[in-house]
Amino acid sequence: MKSFLYPKLNPPSFTWVRPDEGAEVAKVHDWIQPLSASSDPEKSKDADFVVVGVPLSRSSISASGASEFPEAFRRAWKGFTTYNLDEDIDLSEMTAVDVGDVPMHVTDIMRCHDNIIAASTALHQHFETSKVCAIGGDHSITAMMVKGLHQARPDEKIGILQFDTHFDLRDMTDNGPSNGTPMRNLIESGIVEGSHMYNIGLHGFFNTKDLKKYADEQGVNYFTLRETRKTGIKETVGACLEELAAKVDTIYLTVDMDVLDIAYAPGVPASTPGGMTTAELLEGVLVAAKHPKVKAMDIVCLDPLKDTFAQPTVKLGTHVFLTFLAGVMLR
Repeated sequence: MKSFLYPKLNPPSFTWVRPDEGAEVAKVHDWIQPLSASSDPEKSKDADFVVVGVPLSRSSISASGASEFPEAFRRAWKGFTTYNLDEDIDLSEMTAVDVGDVPMHVTDIMRCHDNIIAASTALHQHFETSKVCAIGGDHSITAMMVKGLHQARPDEKIGILQFDTHFDLRDMTDNGPSNGTPMRNLIESGIVEGSHMYNIGLHGFFNTKDLKKYADEQGVNYFTLRETRKTGIKETVGACLEELAAKVDTIYLTVDMDVLDIAYAPGVPASTPGGMTTAELLEGVLVAAKHPKVKAMDIVCLDPLKDTFAQPTVKLGTHVFLTFLAGVMLR
């Protein structure tokens, strides 16, 4: 029996030994259930959350091992409980399934991207009410996940809320659909209008002036980290969501971990000084996740191979994911 409509998904790269049925669930690795080929798809189709690994990093402009994050992410679950002390909620009251990883070709990036689109389409069709959480991978996967969402729900207008140091509006004729092009890819594909993109966290000397010019021409909404801090991260994200919700049916949240300061996230391919703090990103994600129109998300550009021994970036990426889940639960 197929576990879902897209048969190419590979089993999770790493799974924990499951607790006995009926045993108390206290840790994340005991809670998120892997969806195997023997699973009944009808029993899982109403899951609150769906986790899918997208281990692609060959399309990264910077040398990247972001393809290793899905496995490191799953291994990190054991270090987290399902109980959130800050909000006094327990995630185990909801359901989450891990559908495994989208298969990647060794050298053919376009085939990898096609697989991501097909998998995203099938997941959004099968898990109609679930929040699909894609664990990348470099930022090129975002355009593919959103294209799949569009194929599954062609009548819905999609908007993007992006936490990022970069515009990600590079010209695709330069290096193809890389991690520097996802937002331009979506604009030029006619999937998302520039005015339906909101980017928070841009800072420093990490974007060229021509990218700002393109953003202005396309009506992209962007907020530097400096102005965001003056207004407040909670207030800025809230205002963006309010504007977006009035224009679109579905909001897709993408978290590029390079939005963080290198002091907090050494394990990213394009780490920079002057970025967000851990607390700022977690607060922004929580605010976004509480909004009812935020229906899917991804975490991208986290390279466990560049992380330090204690794996602070891997742990933070996992915390971002769990914070998103907590925000959804608080709706």
